[in-house]
Amino acid sequence: MILVTGGAGYIGSHCVMALIEKGLDVVVFDNLSTGHIETIDKLKKIGEISFFKGDLLNIEELNKVFAENKIDAVIHFAAFSQVGESVINPQKYYKNNVCGTINLLEAMLNYGVKKIVFSSTAATYGEPTYIPIDEKHPQEPINPYGQSKLMLEKIMDDYSKAYGLKSVRLRYFNVAGADSLSRIGEWHEPETHLIPNILKSTFNTGKVFEMYGDDYNTKDGTCVRDYINVEDLAQAHLLALEYLNNGGDTNFFNLGTKDGNTVKEVFKACENVCGKDIEVTIKPRRAGDPASLVADNTKAKSVLGWIPSKTLDDSIKTAYDWEKKLSGK
Repeated sequence: MILVTGGAGYIGSHCVMALIEKGLDVVVFDNLSTGHIETIDKLKKIGEISFFKGDLLNIEELNKVFAENKIDAVIHFAAFSQVGESVINPQKYYKNNVCGTINLLEAMLNYGVKKIVFSSTAATYGEPTYIPIDEKHPQEPINPYGQSKLMLEKIMDDYSKAYGLKSVRLRYFNVAGADSLSRIGEWHEPETHLIPNILKSTFNTGKVFEMYGDDYNTKDGTCVRDYINVEDLAQAHLLALEYLNNGGDTNFFNLGTKDGNTVKEVFKACENVCGKDIEVTIKPRRAGDPASLVADNTKAKSVLGWIPSKTLDDSIKTAYDWEKKLSGK
């Protein structure tokens, strides 16, 4: 049985679906602070899963889910992930992300579970010194969110050496898209990601999409990002789990496409998918936005055998179908 923490959230729920479709037994542990019980209900209609409402900061709740289920491995998504909020309220991020994960690792050791796939982030790299970013790039986070994830990567290294608790850390770049059948998708309140915010602006009368900065040193002046489809991302977690089950040692991988798209390119692709012009206003740059973030995914391809198959247009189309469903259009 696989324990998925944060399985009611965006990426976690897509991973749960991929596990279900592979015929694996899944138990989801989530406090529903950012996830949704409606997502769990949809997942239960797709396949048999167990759901346990609990918090990583409550060691008794963690021990209970381990005691009541024969857990073989953990896929760990549960975390706060808004960069701006982490700067304003770092205590929230260090307490939940770091202390909560230490509790999880303690429960794993107590119950003899020695395999974990960890949701890390490209934010551990900070400002890039070269592009594309490979796993050898220095890790120098510039915000508490990235710091919290890097701390946990270092902790997992120590636990691997001391206790034999093996981990795979997956460093995501920009995640996009939804389930191809629109059963689940991205559902954040508030929404901070580029593609859903562009698409949401097509459903709200008077809402104008805001583009931050058009004077970067890029081909069209807007930021370049690497957009990875959420279904491709879910498959990477299954491959990481398989890697550990086959005796793989503690490791870390970038998950991206090795292709970058500017904000203007993404905006134009959204217009093409929607079949309509989208109103936009240009705002000044936001502090802390690097000009370009693109992954070198060579290691994930060669070691895990992971080959992302979805295009940016695929991601936008599924995201648009999901947004229409959410909005009732």
